[in-house]
Amino acid sequence: MNQKLPRKITPLWHSCRVSVVIKALNEEQRIRATIESALRAVSAVGGEVILADSCSTDRTVELACTYPIRIVQLANPNERCCGVGPQLGYQHSHGDFIYILDGDMQMQEGFLEKALDFLEAHEDVAGVGGRVVEQNTESLEYMARGERDSAHLRPGKVDRLDGGGLYRRSAIEAAGYLSDRNLHSYEEFDLAIRLRAIGWRLWRLPVDAVNHFGHDAPPYRLLMRRWRTRYICGLGELVRAAAGKPRLHLALEGLRELRLYMAVLGWWAVMASLVFWPVSASLRLAFFCIIATAPVLLMTWRKRSATKALYSVVSWCFNAAGLIRGLLRRQRPAREAIASRIVKDPAMTHHYAIQGAAN
Repeated sequence: MNQKLPRKITPLWHSCRVSVVIKALNEEQRIRATIESALRAVSAVGGEVILADSCSTDRTVELACTYPIRIVQLANPNERCCGVGPQLGYQHSHGDFIYILDGDMQMQEGFLEKALDFLEAHEDVAGVGGRVVEQNTESLEYMARGERDSAHLRPGKVDRLDGGGLYRRSAIEAAGYLSDRNLHSYEEFDLAIRLRAIGWRLWRLPVDAVNHFGHDAPPYRLLMRRWRTRYICGLGELVRAAAGKPRLHLALEGLRELRLYMAVLGWWAVMASLVFWPVSASLRLAFFCIIATAPVLLMTWRKRSATKALYSVVSWCFNAAGLIRGLLRRQRPAREAIASRIVKDPAMTHHYAIQGAAN
């Protein structure tokens, strides 16, 4: 926040190159730094910054109003979810390219220029990402992410752009919409399989794109928050949305965790079936203890840490339950426009216009 901001951002909708969409909910601690990093980034390439707010109850919107950006907000706070924010911002955007940025991230200067050059040189690539530099290195959740060394986080052709990316508007239009309003997570993977199903490619460059600060809540409290907000239901919601569509096989191939959570459900089924085993109660109890503790013991050996092992198994159980919960949840049409209001627009002379349809 000590860096100097560009003196002026002029929103020329007819020639807007990049729209940076910041999706936010109660991010007052970091929103200023996030917005300033986005303004610096677009000042180098031409474009606009849009804050898509999911009815924050803190000072997020108040602080954002001091900047020359468009601010749009959900009309109904009950519709909050990860899939709503990007689509809400996209509805109000005008750029030929769209960058999705979380409210707890800061853009790295120079990334947009490299991403645009790559997209202009590779017309079959729909989106480009870069390295997501994690700043929260002490949480068990983010430590576990770092240890996975996921293939889609490495440079080169990838099957998704987790952590944000720069997308062609023409590719998003071909895919139907930016993000599925029903998804409480996995919205970036859903976009990726819709794009790949119609022939587009995705790429990650070997350069830093954003700094990510993440949530600093204790890991088990974070799991409870994800259950309460339905974030943990996203995998089941994604599978339900893809069922019966050409992209389903891409979802099943790319979701290694789906097989893990199905195995957890099988583990539960085995423990439940002990009630019907024709053995004595003492033997059933012994078998139950062995089966119940086996995953924790195995993960303790693998991770060399009982604390990490226990968290992994508890997290699996939460996610397996969330998978079922998401599969059973009814969904609205993904293409349906999101009701919203414009809180601030530098190009308008009035605020608080009610928006009930996509631009």
